[in-house]
Amino acid sequence: MALTTGIENLQPSQTKGSLFQNNYITDFDFTKQFLPDVYEKEAEIYGNRSISSFLRMVSAEMPSTSDEIRWVEQGRLHTRYEDIAINTTTNVFTVTLPTGVDTASAPAIRVGQTIMVQGVTAANAPVGIVLKGVVTVAGANTATSEGTFTAVCYTAADWTGLTLTNGATAVVYGSEFAKGSAGMTGSIDADYSSYTNKPIILKDNYQINGSDTAQIGWIEVTSENGASGYLWYLKSEHETRLRFEDYLEMSMVESVKKGAGSTLGAGYTGSEGFFAALEARGNVFEDLSSDADLSDFDVILKQLDKNGSIEENMIYANRALSLSIDDGLAAKNSYGAGGTSYGVFNNSEDMALNLGFSGFRRGSYDFYKTDWKYLNDFATRGGFGDVEGAIIPAGTSTVYDQDLGKNIKRPFLHVRYRSSETDDRKMKTWITGSVGGAYTSDVDEMKVNFLSERCLITQGANNFFLLKKA
Repeated sequence: MALTTGIENLQPSQTKGSLFQNNYITDFDFTKQFLPDVYEKEAEIYGNRSISSFLRMVSAEMPSTSDEIRWVEQGRLHTRYEDIAINTTTNVFTVTLPTGVDTASAPAIRVGQTIMVQGVTAANAPVGIVLKGVVTVAGANTATSEGTFTAVCYTAADWTGLTLTNGATAVVYGSEFAKGSAGMTGSIDADYSSYTNKPIILKDNYQINGSDTAQIGWIEVTSENGASGYLWYLKSEHETRLRFEDYLEMSMVESVKKGAGSTLGAGYTGSEGFFAALEARGNVFEDLSSDADLSDFDVILKQLDKNGSIEENMIYANRALSLSIDDGLAAKNSYGAGGTSYGVFNNSEDMALNLGFSGFRRGSYDFYKTDWKYLNDFATRGGFGDVEGAIIPAGTSTVYDQDLGKNIKRPFLHVRYRSSETDDRKMKTWITGSVGGAYTSDVDEMKVNFLSERCLITQGANNFFLLKKA
């Protein structure tokens, strides 16, 4: 079976300034004496139309007093190099240095350290035996992007036993020195990565002339915040506020930084949103919704092992991915002919048959799944269909807070908004004009203004997954 007719109802949509000019009844016919039976209330057919909730659930909000926010993230504790070429006759290892590494002091391998080496395939997968040896000549530079060191194998005359189809990987695992020898030469400094983001200014407003504030309709309208009545301008103002609050979240998710090729003028900087941060510094997994038996989660688990190994993770999914996970879990719970295990559901058949699973455990990781309304709403990102969801670690990072003068813990995701002792720009609202209690000008209007200045900080993006559709 297939859906033969689909209705998204993107119309009617919002309009600019036409409500009060175009909605008078102009076709009165007094020969028609009988009134129609009128439904007095506006029918609410979309439920709660707001899509904001994601950042409220997974992030914190905190003030900032600067136009730019910088933070550093710790580097690896242990030394590992990939893409190594080995001259098996001279025992010289040539290292392709990672982008951004200071070549004046790399590679960070010293005389006396012991290493283990293994070859890799063209797909960068480990292959062949692992050989171990001792570094005899410390790292030296051969070019701006390469460095060398010399190591002698423990168990063979050279390194010819490695499978070197596409280079090798080397990891320092200790050191060994002969009796009476000098100590370790040189030291290794802690490495880190530095990142920056800038807040953007968001604005909106709703305005109405003084005369139209007195217009009353025969349909009673309601809004998501509980306001109701026969004054349509109040509904429009409430919806403007709700729409602006949605924009605050959508901007933090979707924003991108201004690129070098952009022709935008001065004053526009852009900001790194959630999706952009994960594209640049996180993990991207494609077509998880096509995983019928949850085997792809094993790939995700292995990648989590390589990074922070954070045990608890939250999955924010669109409808296709949510149902795919439910189906996979239901299949995993069934075994044999004529028998079903309900152990993971406290042996309750009723619980097992309710396929709206909220969480599951795989390996040593717990995953909690929930629908992300933003990805299902056809009027927003749900109408694009390129993102299936995101996996977000339920953890915190320890950072130094300059305002407090000490280390504090913050969620990996948090919003920074501009604020000082004189002005709080988290969510500003003010009225101008000469209507509705404001007396700031002689213009016969009421103008409700909205403003916010904020950006999203995504720390530890290596622990996140952006789930995309191929």
